[in-house]
Amino acid sequence: MERMSVVRAKIQTVEDIYRLVWAAVGGKRPIRATYHGRDRWFCPHRLGRNREGQVRVLCYQYAGESDSGLQAAGSPANWRCIALEKLSRVELLEGAWHTAPNHSRPQTCVAEVDVDAED
Repeated sequence: MERMSVVRAKIQTVEDIYRLVWAAVGGKRPIRATYHGRDRWFCPHRLGRNREGQVRVLCYQYAGESDSGLQAAGSPANWRCIALEKLSRVELLEGAWHTAPNHSRPQTCVAEVDVDAED
């Protein structure tokens, strides 16, 4: 009888994801991740907590899928406020840093900043 080998996928904990996002913000590196079941490519600009104490990431999404659709590169409509615990399959990418002026809700997304790409 043939033995079947089991390949175990590395499950990322919230702590693992937090460390990856922290590194991306600090190093201005893009990230690829799954969020709400969709593949997304984004640049996290600020990591911290909202007024309710939940960990949030202010990101600029430049590729992948989105429920609301992506606008042209550089559009302020591509800013996203993401719940860290809802991210999965997070990976740091090599590549260009994407951003846009006037993110409209930095304070409501991240009130207590842990790390900011602009610092």
